[in-house]
Amino acid sequence: MTMTPAELEAQKETLELLNTEAASRLTRQSESLAKIDTKTVFLIGFAATAAQFLATHKHHDVLAYFAFAAYAVALFTGVLTIRVAEHKELEPPQMIANHVHLPKSQVLAALAASRASIFEVNARRQKLKAQYWGISLWSLVAGLGLSTVALLLHT
Repeated sequence: MTMTPAELEAQKETLELLNTEAASRLTRQSESLAKIDTKTVFLIGFAATAAQFLATHKHHDVLAYFAFAAYAVALFTGVLTIRVAEHKELEPPQMIANHVHLPKSQVLAALAASRASIFEVNARRQKLKAQYWGISLWSLVAGLGLSTVALLLHT
């Protein structure tokens, strides 16, 4: 939707509100992505420790192999969750160069549109990270269950 400069000027207060809300949502989204990464680091550490524990104790072989496979899935999907990927963000030098000569209402409209676009890109990334984290978590749970049974059946 294209607005004339006069329409943009008339909507300046609304644009400020939208821009502030978009900035706030991007901040919350970034914090959420960081929390997923933190949880994943603990999950990976736990899966690695559990696999090492199982490897150093006598166990039922077939169940232990399935447990190791579950731990491997947990570790692999955990690494996919925290892998370094580009986090979309506003580029200040380009933003300033493109908008310094425009009136405030046009800059606000451009900022709000850019932040909405960035939010969508980051939302897809966040959804994918959450899916990988879920797979990693359930693989760890399966591995722990199989490990427990493998250790109990051997004794």
